[in-house]
Amino acid sequence: MTRPDAIPLAGGRLAQWLASGAHGDMDWMEATAARRAAPLALWPQARSVVMLGMNYAPSSDPLSTLARRDCGAISVHARHRDYHGLVKGRLKLLAGFMLSRVGAGAAKVFVDTAPLMEKPLAQMAGLGWQGKHTNLVSRDHGSWLFLGAILTDIALEPDAPAADHCGACRRCLGACPTQAFAAPYQLDARRCVAYLTIEHKGPIPREFRAAIGNRIYGCDDCLAVCPWNKFARAAREAKLAARPDLENPRLADLAKLDEAGFRSLFAGSPIKRIGHVRFLRNVLIAIGNSNDPQLAPLAERLLLAASPLVRGAAVWALARLLSRDRFLDLAQRFARQETDPAVLAEIAEETHSDKK
Repeated sequence: MTRPDAIPLAGGRLAQWLASGAHGDMDWMEATAARRAAPLALWPQARSVVMLGMNYAPSSDPLSTLARRDCGAISVHARHRDYHGLVKGRLKLLAGFMLSRVGAGAAKVFVDTAPLMEKPLAQMAGLGWQGKHTNLVSRDHGSWLFLGAILTDIALEPDAPAADHCGACRRCLGACPTQAFAAPYQLDARRCVAYLTIEHKGPIPREFRAAIGNRIYGCDDCLAVCPWNKFARAAREAKLAARPDLENPRLADLAKLDEAGFRSLFAGSPIKRIGHVRFLRNVLIAIGNSNDPQLAPLAERLLLAASPLVRGAAVWALARLLSRDRFLDLAQRFARQETDPAVLAEIAEETHSDKK
């Protein structure tokens, strides 16, 4: 492969790698780590892993949107079309080229589609190292790499594993808005904004809402502050170019999206997978953190949403945008027609709060 934004590197023989126990510094993982770190469990005939990293570095500071509280901050990886299909296509090309050169063998490709621990595998393949933020760091591309894996029954000579070059730096740890790092190389996913805004299905825990700010899908803080990013060049793959309408989308516009509008705006985007309801939950948290009373009517309208998840987030947002008297009057009227226990709990929490 000679594509400028892809770095195909051969991984070591799996049997040798597994026997050595050198799975990386993954003590923070739960008991399932052992199973996930065993590619042979996916395909017993596999003898090698080939790892690919594709650069998706942004062309501008991804944290600049955080200062624009009337806009929603979307993680760099979701500002363009879903990368999975693109990376998988490159993996298939690489696998086909590799097998054609050997004249035999078989291969399987994976991009977040199997229980593979891609970051430790990438480090073993020499692609980079797992930084203190637990993501892969490359000396050439910083923290901006999509990863994919090829399993093959061809025995390949291993590349040298990458060394850790984080040194004494702790910038990524200090940058986390919710203090999700228990220690270097240890991430508590339950506190991570990316988990809370993408994977978490229920109400976002109250203790993290203010810290989330205007981040409506994912978080790039720990990646963006990495000093190794100074060597990164903006991705040259056209399909990874950020959509202008997703770089600084206005919260007012996002809050007005109905189901059809949501699906249309985010067609082909990974954001579509979280669904309209969770997306509105995230937008309402951002609205509550905006300090902009002009957004209150949009939150008030969402008090009538079908989903209690949305209604509960609207209550929280309004408690921060309206005067105390105005909120108490609205909450009292709204509580008379509300039946969901979780939403009623939000109302009770805010009406008994002494914050205002």
